[in-house]
Amino acid sequence: MRYYLRKLGFYLVAAWIAVTLNFLLPRLVQGNPVDIILAKTRGQAPLPPSARRALELQFGVSHDPLIVQYWHYIQNLFTGNFGLSVTFYPTPVTTVIGQALPWTLVLVGLATVISYVLGVVFGSYLGWRRGTWTDGLLPFSTFVSAIPYFWLAIILVFVFGTTLGWFPVSGGYDPNTIPGFNLDFLGSAVYYGFLPAFTIVLASVSAQVLSTRNMMVSTMAEDYVTTARAKGLRPRRVFASYAMRNALLPSVAGFALSLGFIVNGSVVTESVFNYPGVGFTLLQAVQNQDYPLMQGLFLVITLAVLGANLLVDVVYGFIDPRTRLAN
Repeated sequence: MRYYLRKLGFYLVAAWIAVTLNFLLPRLVQGNPVDIILAKTRGQAPLPPSARRALELQFGVSHDPLIVQYWHYIQNLFTGNFGLSVTFYPTPVTTVIGQALPWTLVLVGLATVISYVLGVVFGSYLGWRRGTWTDGLLPFSTFVSAIPYFWLAIILVFVFGTTLGWFPVSGGYDPNTIPGFNLDFLGSAVYYGFLPAFTIVLASVSAQVLSTRNMMVSTMAEDYVTTARAKGLRPRRVFASYAMRNALLPSVAGFALSLGFIVNGSVVTESVFNYPGVGFTLLQAVQNQDYPLMQGLFLVITLAVLGANLLVDVVYGFIDPRTRLAN
């Protein structure tokens, strides 16, 4: 129990630091959402002070002391009030995030699970078959893992979208379909999301293959594996029950560390494909200097990564009791 309480306390402190930084950073930047909107209407009749004050109230712009603003920010955080979006004015930030978040959750969630499973399976097999012709696949894995997400996305767009025309290169679904839980829309969403998902899988599975393979090679040299072989156990049982099972433990921790890179890569990938998820929405917010929307998106991304890491730490402590004893 102490192990889980320590982990929970650590991530609560990390979440508080992330929330505080998310509060401070937009306030260190010159200007505010009201100034941005008024700059877009430059050349028109100037707004009276009462109209400007009304806009400031809508966007939560305050001239109170910083500590008072921080207190109001924490209150709004628990009520889900992030203000209005400049890009999609007068839509609230929570509504914009709520519309984009399911797309990213499905895309990144499925791609992450698929890449992890494939990386563990193929990495374990390569480590088990080390010294054979399978080692010739390692340079290719190293090369693919070194390719940036955006460059890989551009290559896939050019090959499979522009040249071959097999997949669409922009959007999340066919505009002619009606959004909802119907076969036409779901099939269109899968079709449009294949290339973005394939980009994330291809970019992340290679690193997982290399790390799992290296751990498998180290595990094969352990005494318990040698003893299992000396007992005359079948190679398949030695592979699954002794070698692969123990080699997976470090890969669980590595999976937690890679979540941040996967989320970062999904932001870039969605921007390339104009996929209607959190990444593309963040790009629109940056282009329009939409600080309320950027603030909400940064907070959601940060808390999602922290929550995923907490979940992995809990699972790791469950499958490896030695971790709990050491803490």
